[in-house]
Amino acid sequence: MVGQEAPAMAISGDRTLIFTYGTLKRGFSNHKLIQSLIQSNHASFVSPATTSSPLPLVCGPYRVPFLLNSVSNHSRSKEVHRVSGELYSVTAQGLARLDELEGVEKGHYERLPLSVRVKFTGEEEAEVKAEGYFGHRSYAAEMWRRSGEKGLREYTKEVATGYVRRLDRPEGMSFLDHIRIFVQSSPTHSTLCDS
Repeated sequence: MVGQEAPAMAISGDRTLIFTYGTLKRGFSNHKLIQSLIQSNHASFVSPATTSSPLPLVCGPYRVPFLLNSVSNHSRSKEVHRVSGELYSVTAQGLARLDELEGVEKGHYERLPLSVRVKFTGEEEAEVKAEGYFGHRSYAAEMWRRSGEKGLREYTKEVATGYVRRLDRPEGMSFLDHIRIFVQSSPTHSTLCDS
């Protein structure tokens, strides 16, 4: 049973629990990487999950989702929620591929620890330690301000409407350049991710 195997995998040290909240989830554009990792036995689905604590989830340029960790005043906001997503158990090789997709070495995202709540069939809800990809601390506070300090509960298909895949984005600039331009621009209703 998947629910019983997940804690053992996390404890054994050969796999890491990864919380996905955006385009890596089932039904979204980057889930094909997770599917590839599952087919090669480098990942397995564990359970739907929600963050144990409220965290800011916002959209950045091209409707790309960002979970923010290093925003000092987010805990006082009424617009921050426990974020819904999916939990996967991933090997070291799978983590390397996810880190590459998320631009960890380029400063796009940081993989950081967090606690999530899961509920397995017939069991009580439990809290588990996992890791997730957070918008990099170098721009997180500006991204939070740019969002109007309003977070989402979940990155849904409706919220993702207008998402632009990497291959379809303008060339000649890095993703960090796009982020800088985005956080310096004025928000409009069409660029905010409303839930």
